[in-house]
Amino acid sequence: MRSGNTSEAELELKQISVTYPQLSTPYVNLGILFRKSGHLDESEAALKSAVQRNGSSAIAWTELGATQRMRGEFKEAADSYEKAIAADPNYAAAYRNLGVVTDLYLGDPERALTAFERYKQITGEDKPVSTWIAELRQRTGKSTPRPTAAPSDSSNAPEGGAAPAATPSGGPPAPADGAAAPGTAPADKAAPGTAPSGEAPPAAPAAGTAAPPAGKPNTGE
Repeated sequence: MRSGNTSEAELELKQISVTYPQLSTPYVNLGILFRKSGHLDESEAALKSAVQRNGSSAIAWTELGATQRMRGEFKEAADSYEKAIAADPNYAAAYRNLGVVTDLYLGDPERALTAFERYKQITGEDKPVSTWIAELRQRTGKSTPRPTAAPSDSSNAPEGGAAPAATPSGGPPAPADGAAAPGTAPADKAAPGTAPSGEAPPAAPAAGTAAPPAGKPNTGE
């Protein structure tokens, strides 16, 4: 959203929403603007208007989830992120935010692990999300997958016999150090980016959360 006078921006967005009532984007921007100014009731109302006008907007659902999380409506926030994912299965910010709210606020590490692994698959991000994934795998009792060994070349096998068996590798690597203690909720930070781009990558993302605990990815709600 362009920098400038907040009151003027709010008035302009309201005028656009009246002129083009079928559009969801003005309501998304209004919701972000209200959230930045601490008016969470108005933010949620504007973002609900946005998803009513365009239920297939992953950005609108994710922004609604960010506001709901700040209001302490954690289950509703997770539901909004799930709807964002249903609208766009490749919208990475929704997976990241779902992982954060389900782990830190709903105590569901299995669901969080699934969300973070999908987020990593989409973005290719390594750290810090890999640290959080390793810590979640430890808590859920799941070993970290080992790289698959390349198949041996039978042409190199000794005459009259099969190739010697490969020496088995060691156990799965231990989770990376520095993962934050489970259940430690990060403080809130600045709101996410404006529509239509939605939330920025974890390095500087998202709405409504502050820097995550040490060793964990940016919460980005």
